[in-house]
Amino acid sequence: MNNTEKRQLKALAAKARLGAIIGTFNAKSGHPGGSLSAADIMTYLYFKEMNVDPANPKMADRDRFVLSKGHCCPSLYAVLAMKGFFDWEELTRLRHVGAMLQGHPDMKGTPGIDMSTGSLGQGVSTACGMALAAKYDNKDYRVYTILGDGECEEGQVWESAMFAAHNKLDNLTVIVDQNGLQIDGPVCEVCGIEPLDKKFESFGFHVIKINGHCFDEIEAAFEEAKTIKGQPTAILAKTVKGKGVSFMENQVDWHGKGPNKDEYEKACAELQATIAELEVEC
Repeated sequence: MNNTEKRQLKALAAKARLGAIIGTFNAKSGHPGGSLSAADIMTYLYFKEMNVDPANPKMADRDRFVLSKGHCCPSLYAVLAMKGFFDWEELTRLRHVGAMLQGHPDMKGTPGIDMSTGSLGQGVSTACGMALAAKYDNKDYRVYTILGDGECEEGQVWESAMFAAHNKLDNLTVIVDQNGLQIDGPVCEVCGIEPLDKKFESFGFHVIKINGHCFDEIEAAFEEAKTIKGQPTAILAKTVKGKGVSFMENQVDWHGKGPNKDEYEKACAELQATIAELEVEC
């Protein structure tokens, strides 16, 4: 990936963060912190990695994406809007009665959503089923799912891990957004999950550890995952909760609340400045 491509992806990720802020402000609720931390990875998936077609969202051979930490859908919605699945204006109606975009992903009402999620741990199970279906049908599509690090406290995650390894789902890539915070505080204090790499390895995964905000490392990880045969891959991505908005970064309070008008304006100003700088460089 050359420098121009990286700047373009960074600009798109900043726009995804802006979209998440727009959505949660207009909803007066939602989950901006984890939406911002996962924005780089979701941007890379939809603009570089995955085979998807906004004109044909149910294309049979498309790659699948499941946001297992479904509460962080505001940035996913922004990415889908930028990709062309629906209008950007829909973000202003996030969580509104009768609107398209619900507080958690809805596969029946939102183009581009492959699975309705929200109950933590269930999304990764569904991703395993999708990957197994591809094997049964002799299809080449790949399946990607993003988990939160707090979500890894769910037992269902590890049942899924056993299932994925047992069935040699090498077409499955699990990405853990390790921002270190969950709704009740630091993950290490609520219910520590480390050593997470050793846990996934013991369950039969190939493990890759990266900086989840570095596009060079993100690209290398996904390219490596495609070379692994006979076992699923787990990408453990170290991230910053609230990334891109200075007063939200590493602040657990931003796990589950929307910004007020003053906070909204400050966040938008920061992100718009970042976008403008990156677009000038491009």
